[in-house]
Amino acid sequence: MTLRERVIGVLAALALLAAAATAGAQDALKIAAGQRGNWDTSVAEVGQRAGIFKKHGLVLEILWTQGSGETQQAVLSGSVDIGVAVGIMGALSSFSKGAPVRIIGAETTGAADLYWYVPSNSPIKSLKDTDGKTIAYSTNGSSTHGIVTAFTKQYDMKAKPTATGGPAPTLTQVMSGQIDVGWSAPPFGLQQLDEGKIRVIASGNDAAVFKGQTVRLLITNVATLTGRKPVIDRFMKAYRETIDWMYSDDPAALKTYADFVGIPVAMAKRTRDDFFPRASIDPDRIVGLDTIVPDAVALKFTAAPLTKEQLAELIQIPPR
Repeated sequence: MTLRERVIGVLAALALLAAAATAGAQDALKIAAGQRGNWDTSVAEVGQRAGIFKKHGLVLEILWTQGSGETQQAVLSGSVDIGVAVGIMGALSSFSKGAPVRIIGAETTGAADLYWYVPSNSPIKSLKDTDGKTIAYSTNGSSTHGIVTAFTKQYDMKAKPTATGGPAPTLTQVMSGQIDVGWSAPPFGLQQLDEGKIRVIASGNDAAVFKGQTVRLLITNVATLTGRKPVIDRFMKAYRETIDWMYSDDPAALKTYADFVGIPVAMAKRTRDDFFPRASIDPDRIVGLDTIVPDAVALKFTAAPLTKEQLAELIQIPPR
């Protein structure tokens, strides 16, 4: 073997060692996220595809669920490390009952992205026409569950709330006549709306108690937060960086999301610009706790208002 061949062999071995060291430096996190394809729930997926989480030494394994009831249960059981898009009422309820849940960020503030709809030929014109009808929400404890509960109280609605899972199976149930009023969030349903197949009868913001308030969260469990806090901190840094990129002028950001969901870039842009202002997915502020806490009691998610001390224990958002 010549000297040149030996040098090449040594360099190749060093490259393999460096690659192994880099791979070993990557921390794995299991993520459960509700509603695959929604703009707000896609931050982790988009960031991973863009290499942002890898830059922060993280590899994400993302499990998609039908709603925050499933997501929260996966977190509480320890099956995953982080839950994305968990309804705030469900989180408050679980914590009040002693569940080991902790909030590490806001996921969505305001509910303008959520809408309830009927087939275009339905006689239902508004929520007031739903007496004796079925109205959809995703899963128990989800933001859609909280909003339908608020609809019932606010409008003295006599509809039957029904768990239908995500937007896709809900649409199937509505169009087949199994459910009278469905729920969705962009980009799902936009094509059917444009084609006149469905008609919106209510927005999430029509529930007064949720308008302008944080409705969905990022959560973890106590064991993960205690044992892997530096990793959670890095996750939040990468999550924030991904959001900044998703709202930048870089065309690759919208294309990455569009490719993930399988929609045209123009629809991806419409979804972001028309339904999700930048502030709506700011993870650093939970808005409206002064009304959310008593509303949780009024809507029977908690038996008593959480104290300031309890909220300080529950909400542990890593600083920027």
